[in-house]
Amino acid sequence: MPSQLTRTPVYIVGAAETPLGKVADQSEFSMVALAAQEALAEAGLKLRDVDALFTNYMGEEGSVQLGEYLGIQPRYAESSDMGGSSFEFFVHHAITAIVTGRCEVALIGYASRQRSRRNRKRAAATLDGSLAAQFETPYGIHFPIGHYALSAARYMHQYGAKPEHLAEVACAARQWASLNPKAFVRDALTIDEVMASPLLCDPLRKLDCCLVTDGGGAIVIARADRAADAVKTPVRILGAGESHVQWHVAQCPDLTITPGVASGRDAFGMAGITPQDVDVFEPYDNFTHAVLLYLEDLGFCAKGEAPDFIAGGRLRPGGGLPSMTSGGGLSYCHPGALGILLLIEAVRQLRGEAGARQVPDASIAVAHGTGGLAFSTASTVVLARD
Repeated sequence: MPSQLTRTPVYIVGAAETPLGKVADQSEFSMVALAAQEALAEAGLKLRDVDALFTNYMGEEGSVQLGEYLGIQPRYAESSDMGGSSFEFFVHHAITAIVTGRCEVALIGYASRQRSRRNRKRAAATLDGSLAAQFETPYGIHFPIGHYALSAARYMHQYGAKPEHLAEVACAARQWASLNPKAFVRDALTIDEVMASPLLCDPLRKLDCCLVTDGGGAIVIARADRAADAVKTPVRILGAGESHVQWHVAQCPDLTITPGVASGRDAFGMAGITPQDVDVFEPYDNFTHAVLLYLEDLGFCAKGEAPDFIAGGRLRPGGGLPSMTSGGGLSYCHPGALGILLLIEAVRQLRGEAGARQVPDASIAVAHGTGGLAFSTASTVVLARD
């Protein structure tokens, strides 16, 4: 793949959010349509130019229903469910399809109104009836916070991380959110306030957990010749990787290691970079401790070193590794599946469009999506200012 991407460069040529927060006057499909029109306008393209369509959670038939709404009959389509990381998986699959000639212009779209509809899955009853579920369902584990709380507890026990370390992640995200006018919550946040928030599922407190909002977005991916007419600066895709391990937490081989070890290794290897080359990091911050695991598994620091690594505001504005620069799932938006918004923020940072939260001279950004229960899936995408 590195040689193929060198011969056939692939770009993100459009990126746009849907309406965010609480959306009362739109359907999920109309939200994607709005974002798709904006993203395609950035690319200098029309809906009729799209010949590949990717989505997740958009109706029972996924891309078929979305394609029907948008009037797209794709040559290539996918609706795989990889949880919140699906959109990073889709980038990986789209570049593979483009360099092998299966399509020329791919649209990735998603929207959710989970806050407005109040349809977020809540409890163990939502788990499937498979053989493996017998080891979890009878104990009433809550979906998904119970699974992630097990991971947080194990990580803190094994490596000595403290609640203050988790709280630092939340405060870093909030400081970025204060610079983003689209963020759902923007007021100042302190370590003490995070630690004083209600305990929801030991050791995770309310402010250790992501928002529940409406939202989504659209990404347009194209090969170099179709990117030539883009209105805004195309962002080159340097590399991508993916992996998944398990669905049921009882089958998780290690609660402190995520499939990001594999996805990060493959993405960085394809891109020909190291973690030290990354200017902006957009991790899937559904829970605060998750960010610590990603930093370690992607190689920014060694296992167990993330609590010290983030000290001194490394993830905050002005820090050595600006992360969650939109405010992330903790403070900006979490519409059930955050991965597409990570890509959009990474694109805006590399284009220099992030306004008050712009990272100076950002040239390489990494979007890292995860999904499922206790880190079932992971996909990593490396993007660059060409």
